Amino acid sequence: MAFLQFPSSCFRTTSIPTFSMPITASSHLSLPTTHNLNPDFRVKSLNWVFSGALALTLSVTGVGLAEAKVGVNKPELLPREFTPVIDVAGFLSDGQEKRLAQEISDIEKDTGFKLRVLAQNYPDTPGLAIKDFWQVDDRTIVFVADPTFGNILNFNVGATVDLDIPRSFWSRLAGKYGNMFYWKEKGEDASIEAAVMAISNCLREPVGPNNCSEVK
Repeated sequence: MAFLQFPSSCFRTTSIPTFSMPITASSHLSLPTTHNLNPDFRVKSLNWVFSGALALTLSVTGVGLAEAKVGVNKPELLPREFTPVIDVAGFLSDGQEKRLAQEISDIEKDTGFKLRVLAQNYPDTPGLAIKDFWQVDDRTIVFVADPTFGNILNFNVGATVDLDIPRSFWSRLAGKYGNMFYWKEKGEDASIEAAVMAISNCLREPVGPNNCSEVK
């Protein structure tokens, strides 16, 4: 299966969170090499987030390179009608989904940024089908909640978002609300809700040298 491709002016390719690699703009999302592990950096490139084949599996489970490159694509797991929150893992109650969807709608109205939340347990995920369903663009934040590899919070941000939000914010957010101790004690739903509110607070701050310096 071919990887997702975006114009470099539309979406910034981000490095796999488990590797200390520079973030560069590219029209092709490629597979990184497995070295310089850095488990605190949680921003992912789209092909890995949507397929769920995180680079960490290469070193932890011994998944082969060819297998890891195969993206999951299950459009049958998508809802029939549009929603910014898709929970195929069953982490959220109906009430929680509605509250999150309303918060996300308010974020978009107030800031122009689009937050999209996918809760999954790989390989049970719509995967690559999410791209077209959500019309992902340079103002989109894709938040994938998946506890498979320990930290439940995984993000990919569009190029415009990347210009306004410090990249360190995403690693701090994952460290605070995504670590295994937090979500195992409080629940996956608590991690998801806390992360959405933290993102909402960050996006509403004036852009400047100290914006999003705290995870609230």
